[in-house]
Amino acid sequence: MTNYHLELAIDQKDLARRAVQIIASHIDLALDQRERAQIALSGGSTPSLAYSLLGQEHLPWSRVDVFLGDERWVDPDDESSNARMIRRTLLSSGPGSEAIFHPVPTIDFPSPKASAEAFSALLKRICVGDPPIFDLLLLGLGDDGHTASLFPETDALNVLDSWATVSHGKGLDRITLTSPVLSSARKVIFMVSGAAKQNALIRLLNPLESIYRTPAKLVQPHTEVLVLADEAAAALV
Repeated sequence: MTNYHLELAIDQKDLARRAVQIIASHIDLALDQRERAQIALSGGSTPSLAYSLLGQEHLPWSRVDVFLGDERWVDPDDESSNARMIRRTLLSSGPGSEAIFHPVPTIDFPSPKASAEAFSALLKRICVGDPPIFDLLLLGLGDDGHTASLFPETDALNVLDSWATVSHGKGLDRITLTSPVLSSARKVIFMVSGAAKQNALIRLLNPLESIYRTPAKLVQPHTEVLVLADEAAAALV
């Protein structure tokens, strides 16, 4: 059974500040133990402020490989691209611009399936482990219970023999890490903000909740999962 530790923030700014402190600490810890650190970050609007602040932290960023947990199958300059958001926040200026970013390959390949295969190959080449092991994984939580691009009642939930797969959600094809990779991270953090996430957060923390209705529960690492939530998201907890 997955153990969750809930830590509350006052608001979105406090949530971002706490996330930065924790992420920076885990990067430092990883680099004390290994030559390079690999982290996978969430897309979406919730973490963007945290990434801007994180990019100002004085860390040995040139030794940090940054990946995304999922990506929409769109042009990297599209407004909905997670890679675009990372470039405009974490990588835009300051120390964080030295990080080595490995975006999910998208429209340079002929299909989402080909992109997923290329992303799997990239993970195998750079990360250790089988499945690949991230030192830190930051995830979001959708109001429907999804995380990365693992949406309720979709085929992607059952993919166990690939490290990335194709998914479809909210009208777009997507590439997502699979549950074996998400569950192999050394440290998993969920970042949850806003009143719209109240029911999803209750379901995530419920040990009896179905993984098919709330796919975020598919993330089952051996270590305790930290859930960072603001007061609006955690009002029902």
